[in-house]
Amino acid sequence: MNSGQTKINGFILSLVSLGCNTFACLISCIVFLIILYHLYYNHVKRKDKITIVLCGHIYLESLIYSSMLISISVRSILGDLYNQSFDSSWCIFSGYLAMILLGMLYFNFLNQAFYRLIRIAYFQNKRLQSVKLYVILPFIEIIILTCILLCILIPLNGVTYLPNDHFCYPSFTNIPSILSVAVVVYIGPFCCISFIYIHITRFINRQGNIQTLIVKQRQSRDLLITRRILTIVSLLLILGIPAMTLIFMFIITGEANPLILRIAFLPVSASQTGLSVALLFCIPQLKNIVLNLRKPRTLMPTNQTMLGTVQVKTIVGTQ
Repeated sequence: MNSGQTKINGFILSLVSLGCNTFACLISCIVFLIILYHLYYNHVKRKDKITIVLCGHIYLESLIYSSMLISISVRSILGDLYNQSFDSSWCIFSGYLAMILLGMLYFNFLNQAFYRLIRIAYFQNKRLQSVKLYVILPFIEIIILTCILLCILIPLNGVTYLPNDHFCYPSFTNIPSILSVAVVVYIGPFCCISFIYIHITRFINRQGNIQTLIVKQRQSRDLLITRRILTIVSLLLILGIPAMTLIFMFIITGEANPLILRIAFLPVSASQTGLSVALLFCIPQLKNIVLNLRKPRTLMPTNQTMLGTVQVKTIVGTQ
């Protein structure tokens, strides 16, 4: 670090990020386990199964990505306290992995938006409403995303060890690398998500006057859910705005703050926390699963059953 105050500020930023990521990791782990339990032990309606599977993908991705951010924050804190170096092949690999995981987080929300588009606007197409499709889709996407990022960043020497931050990541001074990552991981998926939800909203509004009452009620519910999900999309937007702002400030001024990456990671960590909580309230199927855990199962009381049997025998005996 350039000064003692900068080192203290960096330590505080990393500590706050660590707290946010730990909370997000804990919530994501709990909800993911609840989803697994529900899918395995309870009967799930076919129309709800894809939604639950997509939520499971999002929470699993959030769990893994939050764990990766925890590792980055811990390395920064240890480096600040003990001036420890983490420069290694594993560090370079973890830098690539962090970007791939962030990209997959956006792609999972894109898959959710795509399914809602098919279910609402193109419901006649049954092939695109298969559970198997949405189970294997993330695996296909992670292969494609990995190949794209590796093909772009390796020739540019994109991921390097940053001695001031004590972890590996694309340097903001490497403009081609950082812009390529921003387009592939953030700008492209976010624009697709926004376009899909705008199209869904316009479609529902156009169809509102020519449908039956039942269809109108269903579309009103879809529109309400869509508006709630736009809250999540807003969190996704917030997740990347500070980093993009710092990138353009560096391009214009040519001066980079020594804490530029830690400043960029803080809203990412905060958004991870917000996403893990907001998704519970925005998806009715997921909310019902969590709320149903609090409801006790209704069983026939044994004492009442035995009492009824005794009463029947008594009546028969008297007759």
